[in-house]
Amino acid sequence: METITELWILLKYLILGLIQGFTEPIPISSSGHLIIFRELFDIEIKGLSFEILVNFGSLIAVLLIYRNDIIRLIKNSFRYITKKEEDAKGDFQFIVFLVIATIPTGVLGLLFEDYIGEKLSGVAIVGYTLLLTGAALWIIRNLRGSKNDGDLTIKDALIVGFAQAVALIPGISRSGATIVAAMLVGMKQETALRFSFLLYIPVSLGISVLSVTDIIGDPDFDTLMIPYLIAFMASIIATFYALKWFINVMAKGNLKYFAFYCFIVGILVILFL
Repeated sequence: METITELWILLKYLILGLIQGFTEPIPISSSGHLIIFRELFDIEIKGLSFEILVNFGSLIAVLLIYRNDIIRLIKNSFRYITKKEEDAKGDFQFIVFLVIATIPTGVLGLLFEDYIGEKLSGVAIVGYTLLLTGAALWIIRNLRGSKNDGDLTIKDALIVGFAQAVALIPGISRSGATIVAAMLVGMKQETALRFSFLLYIPVSLGISVLSVTDIIGDPDFDTLMIPYLIAFMASIIATFYALKWFINVMAKGNLKYFAFYCFIVGILVILFL
């Protein structure tokens, strides 16, 4: 019986890792889905170690997929700073805009983290915020912007940054909010997608670094190390393939299907959970 219980625990954490990984890059809210499935599986996870680890797994997958863009941006920014080569200026500005867009999330996260955790993390709230995510995706489903990487402004970066800050609320998709904001300010789909996921990197990396002490001090970490590790690996794999798939979906302009999904799940959560 004890072996069956242990296997069931491993299976539950595997599923949660896959859910986090699959839903992180697509616009349906990974945090909202974790809350829903933790409610369904009746899993109480104390502390933030689990969420930090699975989010770090998603970060690794994003780094792998966008590694060429990251290397190019860093190399060209270094060229512009040291040699003032004009052909590298656009990539330098792109990094500056990513830094600017990160600021609202950092500031608002520090100010409202406790309030969001205590007041806005209930499963009923997730139902309503999923409906908001669906409505936002529906609004921009047919937009086709004209701005490339080199056409962005500080205003564009701040708008997308504030959209990411709003996504601190569970049920508001981070990728969805940033892509919606990016397309509303006129970015092309490819630029919006790249800006959204490169913007995910500093925020996720910052949270991971600042939360090392939380993981070390987690009283449940030793006993749940293997389930956490399984969830961590699952999140890497699921995020990698989900993001690859989502890039193709974006290229075809099929965001409306994610809007339908958010509407359906949001209504089901409100009615039954």
